[in-house]
Amino acid sequence: MREGIRLGIDVGQARVGVARSDPQATMAVPVATVARATALLKISGLLEEYQPLEVVVGLPINLQGERTASTEDAEAFAREIAALGPVPVRMVDERLSTVSAISALHSAGRSSRSHRLVVDQVAAVILLQHTLDVERSQGVPGGYVLGHPETHDE
Repeated sequence: MREGIRLGIDVGQARVGVARSDPQATMAVPVATVARATALLKISGLLEEYQPLEVVVGLPINLQGERTASTEDAEAFAREIAALGPVPVRMVDERLSTVSAISALHSAGRSSRSHRLVVDQVAAVILLQHTLDVERSQGVPGGYVLGHPETHDE
């Protein structure tokens, strides 16, 4: 398992959820939910603050494993993150991460109205934790580094 902080990003149309791992890459924790319009500025500051090993961006693929308009949007946003600096950006299949986040919030007693502001953040935590767990169990990172889709895929 590679040690080092990772940032996890869940890209939404209106909001972007951000999570980070601890330096030992064992646990993901929430960082912020930011408006899409200001997300790159926030992420730029987080790159400087945390100096992450990599940024993990959720790749929305439909349940049939097909690309969608959201897939293209997430990859475009990931390319903008990659342009911020030398940190590799890893794309990881995020199927059901938002569904899992909503379910977790409902289980915790949060209403649909009150979870709107944190669901992207929780989805980012779920995405990042899954990515860490895959690398720990398989010995290789999941997904692929942006610009190199031939690299390992879960």
